[in-house]
Amino acid sequence: MNKLYKLLMVGMISISLFGCASMDRWGTDIKSDLNGGLNRIINVYTADGKIIASYEGRIDIETNDGGYVKFDYDGKRYVYYNCFVETIADK
Repeated sequence: MNKLYKLLMVGMISISLFGCASMDRWGTDIKSDLNGGLNRIINVYTADGKIIASYEGRIDIETNDGGYVKFDYDGKRYVYYNCFVETIADK
């Protein structure tokens, strides 16, 4: 009976998480990892707001805490340091 109770609790908790926003974001992250990125628009800006570059297409971007942005686009790897990056992605 104890195993059945635990199994039911795990099942109910799992089902309750399927409607929340964090699960939606997790699903989008998995989809991006499996498909080589998402359809995105990436705009790279200097500190004073001038645009350096803009990219549009299927782009796989890497998140990090190192002060840089790294992504792959059209078979090339791009790395930008000390800049601001705006990404707009389709779900």
